[in-house]
Amino acid sequence: MPFFPALPQVTMKHPPCAASSSPVVGRFAPSPTGRLHFGSLLAALASHCDARSRGGRWFVRIDDLDAARALPGMDADILRTLEAYGFAWDGEVAYQSRHLAQYEAAFAALREGGWLYPCGCSRKDLAEAPRAIDGSTLYPGTCREGLPPGKAARAWRFRAEGCVAFDDRIQGRIVEDLPREVGDFVVKRADGVFAYQLAVVIDDALASVTDVVRGADLLGSTARQIALHRALGLPVPRYAHLPVAVDARGDKLSKQTLARPLETAEASARIAQALDFLGHAPPAELRGAPPAELLAWAVAHWEIGKVPARRQCLHPDGL
Repeated sequence: MPFFPALPQVTMKHPPCAASSSPVVGRFAPSPTGRLHFGSLLAALASHCDARSRGGRWFVRIDDLDAARALPGMDADILRTLEAYGFAWDGEVAYQSRHLAQYEAAFAALREGGWLYPCGCSRKDLAEAPRAIDGSTLYPGTCREGLPPGKAARAWRFRAEGCVAFDDRIQGRIVEDLPREVGDFVVKRADGVFAYQLAVVIDDALASVTDVVRGADLLGSTARQIALHRALGLPVPRYAHLPVAVDARGDKLSKQTLARPLETAEASARIAQALDFLGHAPPAELRGAPPAELLAWAVAHWEIGKVPARRQCLHPDGL
């Protein structure tokens, strides 16, 4: 029996949108670690258009679980920027930091089901371990059958078993052998913070998200998240991974690479550029239109099949 119905219901549950009977639910989930940039706009725009074009709901969630990295007031800055760019979301904005009870319940269910085990390995212990498919550490299984003598529990890992296959709506068929390509992965860190992989699964389930549209830099996390969905008896959403915008050096446009933040005065130009990037170039007469008008056109003309089926694309002016 899925654990989800037994979870305590708190503010995460968005009120249903009476104006829509579509079962499609999308979301945009930025982290408050810096201002939105062009890469953020791609994810917001594509997820918004994908949901709205099918009469669905679209939610915004602030992924602020890692409090040490969250910047004060950045959530408000993100929401102001989204509004200035013409985005309107359903229900209240959700915050990961308010979902700890749900994460604890999911963690307990996984532990009771035998999916988790304590790990005493430090980063130093794993320095020579091979790399997983996404570049993270491929855990060698040191603590899988019990903590070695002298090791105390630090983190908790999920037992990765079997293959996960899914049809990405943009990238096509994806198959991952979890033990060989991913390995047992952390769901609760040594500092006690729940890992992104577990948190996002619970967040999406609580909001009844049916379609996850995000950058291809997160494609390597998807098989792990599907494995968690299945272990918890939760519905698995559909996935669509957008090409990531990179600069001339091949670096992803991100907060870490100091990508230029979105400015209100440039909203229409930036939206038009994002639509170009996503294979939905607006007509010339609309390129200077107000953001809301551009978004309305984008929703009316959205086709996921037009998005380039690539993992990354060069942005011509290096935004």
